[in-house]
Amino acid sequence: MKVLLLKDAKEDDYGQDPYIRELGLYGLEATLIPVLSFEFLSLPSFSEKLCHPEGYGGLIFTSPRAVEAVDLCLEEDNKAEVWKHSLREKWNAKSVYVVGNATASLVNKIGLDTEGANCGNAEKLAEYICSRESPALPLLFPCGTVKGEILPKMLKDRGIPMESITVYQKIPHPGIQVNLNSYYSKQGVPASITFFSPSGLTYSLKHIQELSGDSIDQIKFAAIGPSTARALTAQGLPVSCLAESPTPSALAKGLRLALQAPRC
Repeated sequence: MKVLLLKDAKEDDYGQDPYIRELGLYGLEATLIPVLSFEFLSLPSFSEKLCHPEGYGGLIFTSPRAVEAVDLCLEEDNKAEVWKHSLREKWNAKSVYVVGNATASLVNKIGLDTEGANCGNAEKLAEYICSRESPALPLLFPCGTVKGEILPKMLKDRGIPMESITVYQKIPHPGIQVNLNSYYSKQGVPASITFFSPSGLTYSLKHIQELSGDSIDQIKFAAIGPSTARALTAQGLPVSCLAESPTPSALAKGLRLALQAPRC
């Protein structure tokens, strides 16, 4: 059974995207099509903040792209050695909160210990942070131009100080239309389509609707995360699968159940 995942490929230690491998274990033939590209912003300001861990109570990372921004800061300003010998240790003395195992893995690669990875989404991470001892200093939150408001609001309501800085913005991937056209011409209408972000849905839905035509009612739509599920519902599309966590195994289990369910 053919399923379409609207994300870019990420090779793991086995040289394969973990979503393709995990879905394959359930007999699902997955294809990946990237729908987002990214531009990084305000890196000089972010780099300056990273150099002053004494001014913050910790870090919050809710996306891999925010961690990539740290990498870019260290590369562009030749701060890798300073990071390795002093800054990393100072940040590790504080709390570094993350959403999801993919983000946690990237944070670990830059030498930081993490907590909260198993929370699964920003709302659950906010609950976790609120359950901890409130820091006197603000938590530094590098984020994108389009970010959910649940986490900032929950922390604010609980009196937990936070300072956000926009370090990237999402833009449409230049190959969306060509890649989708190619997929549909070769594979036909997929049994399921998984969206990984509200932005990805925004940039790809029109093309999917045009290519699917009347067959769109046959597609089981899946979402990674509650915000993406809400975006699907807002577009009038049924959410057949909401992954319990942003992991390949959770999506595979959810899709298996959704695709076995009888159609209405």
